[in-house]
Amino acid sequence: MGNKLLLAATLAASLGIAAPTLAADTTFQMWPSAQYLNSIPTHKELLGYNAGERITSHSDMVKYFEALQQAAPKRIKLFKFGETWEGRELIYAVIGSEENLMNLDEYVEGMAKLSDPRVTSKSAAQKLIDELPSSVWLEHGVHGNEISSTDAAMMTAYHLLAATNVKMNKTILDNTLVFIDPLQNPDGRARFVSRYYSTVGAMHSDDRLSAEHNEPWPRGRSNHYLFDMNRDWLAITQPETAARVKLLNKYKPTVVIDLHEMGSDSSYFFVPSAQPINPYMQEGQLDNSMLIGKNNAKYFDQFGFSYFTREVFDAFYPGYGDSWPTFYGASAATYEVASARGERIKTADGEILTYQDTVQRHFVASMATAEATALNREKILTDFYQYQVNAIAAGKNDDEERVYILPNERDRAGTHRLATLMAEHGVEVKQASESFKACGTSYKEGAYIIDTAQPRGLFVKTTFTEQVDMAAEFIKEQERRRANKLRDQIYDVTGWSLPLMFNVDTDHCGRAVSVDGNFISADTPLLADVSNIDAKVAYIVPWGDMSAGRFLTAALRAGIKVKSADQAFKMEAGRFPAGSLIIEVAKNDADLPTIIASLANETGAKVVGVDSSWVTEGPSFGSGNTVTMKAPKVAMAWDEPTSSLSAGNTRFVIEQQFNYPVTGIRANVLSRANLSDYQVLILPSGYYAGDLGAGGAQNIKDWVQKGGVLITLADATQWAASESAGLLDVAREYAVKEEGASAPTADGDDVVAGTVIKDKAGFIDMIENDKDMPDYVAGILANVEVDQEHWLTAGVNQDVVAMIYGNDVYSPIKLASGKNVAWFKGKDEVMASGYIWDEFKSQIAYKPYLIHQPMGRGMVIAFTQEPATRAYLDGLNVMLMNTIFRGAAHARPLP
Repeated sequence: MGNKLLLAATLAASLGIAAPTLAADTTFQMWPSAQYLNSIPTHKELLGYNAGERITSHSDMVKYFEALQQAAPKRIKLFKFGETWEGRELIYAVIGSEENLMNLDEYVEGMAKLSDPRVTSKSAAQKLIDELPSSVWLEHGVHGNEISSTDAAMMTAYHLLAATNVKMNKTILDNTLVFIDPLQNPDGRARFVSRYYSTVGAMHSDDRLSAEHNEPWPRGRSNHYLFDMNRDWLAITQPETAARVKLLNKYKPTVVIDLHEMGSDSSYFFVPSAQPINPYMQEGQLDNSMLIGKNNAKYFDQFGFSYFTREVFDAFYPGYGDSWPTFYGASAATYEVASARGERIKTADGEILTYQDTVQRHFVASMATAEATALNREKILTDFYQYQVNAIAAGKNDDEERVYILPNERDRAGTHRLATLMAEHGVEVKQASESFKACGTSYKEGAYIIDTAQPRGLFVKTTFTEQVDMAAEFIKEQERRRANKLRDQIYDVTGWSLPLMFNVDTDHCGRAVSVDGNFISADTPLLADVSNIDAKVAYIVPWGDMSAGRFLTAALRAGIKVKSADQAFKMEAGRFPAGSLIIEVAKNDADLPTIIASLANETGAKVVGVDSSWVTEGPSFGSGNTVTMKAPKVAMAWDEPTSSLSAGNTRFVIEQQFNYPVTGIRANVLSRANLSDYQVLILPSGYYAGDLGAGGAQNIKDWVQKGGVLITLADATQWAASESAGLLDVAREYAVKEEGASAPTADGDDVVAGTVIKDKAGFIDMIENDKDMPDYVAGILANVEVDQEHWLTAGVNQDVVAMIYGNDVYSPIKLASGKNVAWFKGKDEVMASGYIWDEFKSQIAYKPYLIHQPMGRGMVIAFTQEPATRAYLDGLNVMLMNTIFRGAAHARPLP
């Protein structure tokens, strides 16, 4: 007891607060001997336990923040800003001095002016900098099972409002607005908390083998649709992300911190970040991160907390919650604390790490960061304004890619989706209201124009540039490590060009474009294009974009009879691509024109009415090459052993982007389930051998042979191609080895022939395994060539971009068994964006991406990589739709 009091006294002196007396509270103290106002409710008073003693639920967290606002309404404001998929509230709090909080609207106006040097001069900006508070946005719990940050958020709010004797609090509140986003992922946290406490016995176990430390599938990390929302900031597919992006665009907080958890045997990570750094980040932002990191270190030293910096968690990929804000000018970072994985856990060195320990570390880091933001208020605001100046100048000085132009002709829906997405990010996107010419090329009315000479210009550059290079020194180090058989240090994907991932046409011009038009918003609708709505014979919907895809699913769900042409055809009304939908008047109800118009307006589709079925080229409406589309019942393997991300991402794309329902079936049921009610079965990435076994493989094979369509994704393709499953006639390849010396094997079992190793290279060769898989690829964009003669790829562009992640390479399928309908391009063309090892580039060339194998009356369709990763590979959506709906149309199940 005496040691605790001595530590408290020492800390109190170093932190500039009153020393404890003998009567001081000897329970766990988050900030030793801080004196708290009785008028501000504590965890204990409202929830029945002290901060960090239990894992607070979402509902209790909301209850606590509401109580804080009721107790101190002039110093904290609470706002609801959205809902999760499961209906839980998203809230945030703003804390500041009475004056700063009263002037919150003026702060918003001031930051809007400071963020645009085109309307705010340097002198006007300086006046704003002299008057405005700085701001820190603390993001908590984007991964629902990284639990401590939410209770730390509650403690931070309480401490700022109640600890009147802590000097740093006044500095923070007078100079800074503190925004607290206490829980980014309520659905994931609810999943974790419920399961955690349901496994706890008479006492909490610190054994990491215990059930409470081992989450079942799917873990609480992801949200309802099983997305890792820390990777959703580029595509903005989830409602939680969309609501948060809107808020940050409104407030533009100058410092943003995303608080996470990591392995239990680690310590604490904060800035500066590891290499590589995104080259479009500015020096001032990195300087501010260093100032914040040094202030964190000061307090961690005083509290006796271990920490590290720079070794991991880089700042390269722009789609994290901590990196996205840097592209409107914030200084942002990730913090990571060693996780207790519950209320307590024994670490590798035998110490007990408690939940309170982790909550306290996040709380202290938050306070230190807020203080650094306050102490450096003028510099941070100045650097924020300078970021905007630099962004505009970078656009004006780009003689090649100042302006990006999206023609909006080949893929109307995809181009519109990308344009409105950029507007949602806060980018100024103009849609031309007249035809125009730019850099010698003519464009039609409706094209989208993005000039990078704008405050968000650097965000446009990092997301539209095909190749963003990592630092040469970093790449050199990764190749050195690989040469010495060490693991590389690449943390996440290295290619993310949005035009490539959306597979839309994008041109660029080195000078400003002058054309009449209107700036679009995130909710600007895609307008339908309908001609001859009172057609006498049929309506044709050209296939090839997602407006046509959503039209198909809406029509099928509405009971409309639809055909689809396997090949392109031409008639008086024009030329139509393969896959085009045909809705015949005679085969549908009398109110068809009304339904067609409604579906077109709902989906933004192009529809052409025809008064004759006469076709001059290609298949006629009654041809065998024109198939009847079905409304298939789609099942998907769910639960162990599927990858939750693969299952969730794919299900989201089908349900929310295709607007079509999916039934999840637990994988262990598939081995014995009667699947006759389903026409399509999707196996997300996963390792199925143990759960399905020979019986499961046979059950699925029998179903396929009777007319089912099996679609396998990534690692599921690995299982389908295994000898034990026998569902796909391809095989994974071992890594191709470079030629070199190898040790010959002698006749004896334990003796080999002698060798001479001449140099280190020879030594490395000697220790090389004979059979290794290719080196792992962290995530690159690759060019894929698509067979234009196969019905499975109808309406898919000849060239698309896919993501390569992992190390799977498959041999092509033989013609006797099936068809390679899409394959990676040759060595010199395969790279679209990112960084890939040379030997992998050679080996992946001309290897299959999409495989079709007939089997009885059904078929197996295999993707060798994920087509729905993070739901941001929009350019592959038509291909994925074809596998489901055209696959079902071409299967031949018995009546």
